[in-house]
Amino acid sequence: MALPLALAFPALWAAAPTRMIATAVSAAYFLAASRGLPQGVMTFYGPGIALGGALWIGACLVFVAVHGLLWSVRPGWGRAGRFALASLLMAVLPLGIVGWAHPLTAAGVLFPGWGWLGLGATAMVMLALTTRLWPVAAVAVIGAWLWSAAGWAPPSGPEGWRGVDTTMGASLGRATDLEQHRDLLAHVQRAHEAGARVVVLPESALGLWTSTVSQVWMDALRTTRVVVIAGAAVVDRHGYDNVLVEIAAGQARVLYRERMPVPVSMWQPWLSWIGEGDSARAHFLANPIVTSQGRRIAPLICYEQLLVWPVLQSMLHAPDMIVATGNGWWTAGTSIVGIQRASAEAWARLFGVPLVMAFNL
Repeated sequence: MALPLALAFPALWAAAPTRMIATAVSAAYFLAASRGLPQGVMTFYGPGIALGGALWIGACLVFVAVHGLLWSVRPGWGRAGRFALASLLMAVLPLGIVGWAHPLTAAGVLFPGWGWLGLGATAMVMLALTTRLWPVAAVAVIGAWLWSAAGWAPPSGPEGWRGVDTTMGASLGRATDLEQHRDLLAHVQRAHEAGARVVVLPESALGLWTSTVSQVWMDALRTTRVVVIAGAAVVDRHGYDNVLVEIAAGQARVLYRERMPVPVSMWQPWLSWIGEGDSARAHFLANPIVTSQGRRIAPLICYEQLLVWPVLQSMLHAPDMIVATGNGWWTAGTSIVGIQRASAEAWARLFGVPLVMAFNL
């Protein structure tokens, strides 16, 4: 419910008397919103905060450069147009790859159920906040915020669908024996006994997707009618895909290939330049919608939940629901998973679609 506070950013950006102050405001906003990154990277890569700080600052420089260069000393709708261009550049490819903490995400809180109309209304309010009409726009934001808060309810999943959160830490998907798969199957069985027909497991839950793993799961589900959607990695000599797989009795398939893996830690396109194939592949605009059990699904894996373009690309295809998964063990003690969950909930509420989430911590 605090997401609309992000709309203070365009007002403060426009109120800056100089380009230097506008740049400082942009840096402060981005660094505060992504403050969990240095600690998370330090947890992922080991002791030392240098790499986390470098990634944090590097991503910030893109955001700051766009908003700093497009700032104008002249007030009015010309300045609003410049902010609109900056917001668009940070929402779409290629700069949208690091378009975290976009103020448009607040649309789901301000105008739940309004869909594209609500997104447009939020954009117009955001631009009005950069003009002399900002007091009127601020009152409109506060009014919509209070009205929404009075009847707010988090999005729920469709009947028979259930997301399973796990607390397996860094071990998830990395076990070299079948014990972890048995633990996950126990989670699935409990969810099935509670009435779930489709069970969603977190990103990377199944580890490397091989014929052996596929056969183990198909055999385990052979006597049930439950369907499992889970994260895995498909590896070949050119790299790997971060995927969601769908498994049922006697059948299994790759359901979704991640469009935007985490830059640097997963997506490292420069490795192909030197003949190495250790990078996750980014499928960008591929498979925005997948179909499972007769439902059109907008899948969002981990990093995709922090961006604007993946979810909007999926929503152009009118999905029936959103499935959001993540493996956030490395974010312990940070706000990252909380932001991912809040973003997924906001988009689901904006477009009035059910939401199923599954995270590992």
